[in-house]
Amino acid sequence: MIPYGRQEITQADIDAVVEVLRSDFLTQGPMVPRFEQAVVQHVNAKYAVAVNSATSALHIACLALGLGPGDWLWTSPITFVASANCGLYCGARVDFVDIDSRTYNLCSKALERKLQQAEREGRLPKILVPVHLCGQPCDMAAIHKLSQRYGFKIIEDASHAIGGKYHGEFIGNGHYSDITIFSFHPVKIITTGEGGMALTNNAELANRMALLRSHGITREPSQMTHASDGPWYYQQIDLGFNYRMTELQAALGVSQMNRLDQYVAQRHVLARRYDGLLANLPVITPWQLPDSYSGLHLYVIRLQPDKNGKSHKQVFESLREQGIGVNLHYIPVHTQPYYLKMGFKSGDFPEAERYYAEAISLPMYSGLSEVQQDQVVAALSKAVAA
Repeated sequence: MIPYGRQEITQADIDAVVEVLRSDFLTQGPMVPRFEQAVVQHVNAKYAVAVNSATSALHIACLALGLGPGDWLWTSPITFVASANCGLYCGARVDFVDIDSRTYNLCSKALERKLQQAEREGRLPKILVPVHLCGQPCDMAAIHKLSQRYGFKIIEDASHAIGGKYHGEFIGNGHYSDITIFSFHPVKIITTGEGGMALTNNAELANRMALLRSHGITREPSQMTHASDGPWYYQQIDLGFNYRMTELQAALGVSQMNRLDQYVAQRHVLARRYDGLLANLPVITPWQLPDSYSGLHLYVIRLQPDKNGKSHKQVFESLREQGIGVNLHYIPVHTQPYYLKMGFKSGDFPEAERYYAEAISLPMYSGLSEVQQDQVVAALSKAVAA
């Protein structure tokens, strides 16, 4: 089976982890700050807070921005559920903005229309979470301009997008958002096994997130309510969580960062080759937003059922039967049973639902060979054949 995504672990990665195993620290040592600094330097941000998952990073980002009961968080319906669930964790209410028909990202024009209505109704969002689906950045300049007008904060869910660029600069630099989130799950562009990171240019937000990732505990005298009792002393000054990243994960991340640009470049080579190989098939290949450079975590095609006579399910199942580990990213969040109970229903976000009815994620990872890619295309040709 050719998987849709796969990590690459080199001897250098193994050596880095083994070195930590032989060290004095398996957690809360020097490697996590080193990994944070490596990412900060690469994307040209000021602060980073590494945690055990991107979901945890989204949660503490929301809390750091003051999201709570009575507030609204808006995001895209085409994303993993964590992009919305992070708002629920804070007691806030969640809503969605339909996607753009070409990029599959949150549509800035749909956002503007929804904001105008929400302003009239007194239900403007406190936080917007635009998701860089597949690694392609959203139209962040337009979204940021709307945030200045309507007063909401922005958390970029860049779980798919490390190594990508927007307007010539690396995603994560914070020019158009308050906080950016990266994921290091094994199928992502680089991996720490499990892991995530929140980046910001705001020192107060960084300090708040660092506090929340470790039980709300501080050893900093300046943050304490009274003078320290001694060298052993710490204070819990907030209700935080155990969201820490281990030294082993961070060591793997530091090693993988050395190949980040190489990995993204190779994904672009594969994407261009897919574009050519699929040109004569009844599928829609990914469209790229001008002045952007996708991280290309995923290569999503859309079927054209009116041109091949096969259903979405038939094509998907045929590919799986032929040993191609395709997937679908994602089921619209508002159609999940948990969200249906909140009052959402099919038809609320029609562009997202049309996408779901046609999308298939083909294998995309830096180690994918041309031979394997040819196998994918041959299988797809067979699957869509009338």
